[in-house]
Amino acid sequence: MKKNTLLIIDDVPSNVKVLHHFLTALEFDVLIAEDGEEGIQVAEHSNPDLILLDVMMPGMNGFEVCERMKSQKSTQDIPIIFMTALADTVDKVKGFKLGAADYITKPFQQEEVYARINAHITIRKQQQQLQKRNMELDAFAHTVAHDLKNPLSGIVTLSGFLLEQYSETDPLGPKGIKNMYFLEKSGRRAMSIIKALLMLSGVSRQSNVILKPLDMNQIISQILEEYLASMVKEYQGQIKLPNTWPIIAQGYAPWIEEIWVNYLSNGLKYGGTPPHLTLGTDTLKKGMVRFWVRDNGPGLSKEAIAQLFTPFTRLHHQRAEGHGLGLSIVQQIVEKLGGQAGVESEEGQGSLFYFTLPTYNAISNV
Repeated sequence: MKKNTLLIIDDVPSNVKVLHHFLTALEFDVLIAEDGEEGIQVAEHSNPDLILLDVMMPGMNGFEVCERMKSQKSTQDIPIIFMTALADTVDKVKGFKLGAADYITKPFQQEEVYARINAHITIRKQQQQLQKRNMELDAFAHTVAHDLKNPLSGIVTLSGFLLEQYSETDPLGPKGIKNMYFLEKSGRRAMSIIKALLMLSGVSRQSNVILKPLDMNQIISQILEEYLASMVKEYQGQIKLPNTWPIIAQGYAPWIEEIWVNYLSNGLKYGGTPPHLTLGTDTLKKGMVRFWVRDNGPGLSKEAIAQLFTPFTRLHHQRAEGHGLGLSIVQQIVEKLGGQAGVESEEGQGSLFYFTLPTYNAISNV
């Protein structure tokens, strides 16, 4: 069985000697670094299971070392236990804010040191197992959704073709035509769910997306023409656009399309009767831009708002019912692009759904 690896970062030889002897006897692989810079380098190359870090060191102190490690992807998940003779609560709070997992105080109590080390290594192992299982589940969901896409597409296409062929001659009768419409509608809904699952999986998998300036006017025009034209007609919706869209935001256009499709389709389904949607944008502070859509619907309660962006949560409505993935996808997309998604609403006052994006050069990739 592979031994767990510990890294001790401490400039006091007597402390290192005591810990090394004690921990080696407990069958840990123990690495030593005498200062912060060396400790960071060793951690990057060896990826230890846990780090014991002295707070008071010359040059780079323990807080600075912790901050550096937690800011680097290669070391940010390694649990760090501070070693200190300080009893000041302020210092402990500072360490926790920087990402430390725990503290042990000098002089060391061996049973306490072992218990804390063992607890945090166990927690990290469980987190790694959970992450692995989540990745496996995501890969499975992606495969299943992808494999279902083609046969469902065939069902939708064939049912649409049969409706065109038999709606005029009516050999199936009224009940048969009604069932065929139901079949086509169910197939389209299943396709929508699969599309959402594939998008959700794609967002979580894809990394290093290059952000580019967004021509929101072109994006919205394409969405209304290619994706939402039939829905606008079905619900007799009215959509008011701003005269101009400022090209100051950056993002990944395919994901931004998905955000607008979700927001606008929800507005058409859950808005007023008929739905009136108004789109707009605001320039915020700290290099962010906000885009929004306001509807004339019944508004939302605080309880409903709290559930909106939760995966697979559905808000039932007399006019339509979603599959509970759309707004969850919106949130994941926006957060990955460095922004936020949310809603402002009051019962009886309609709702304003928004998302924010960074302006040029705020970030280069995600």
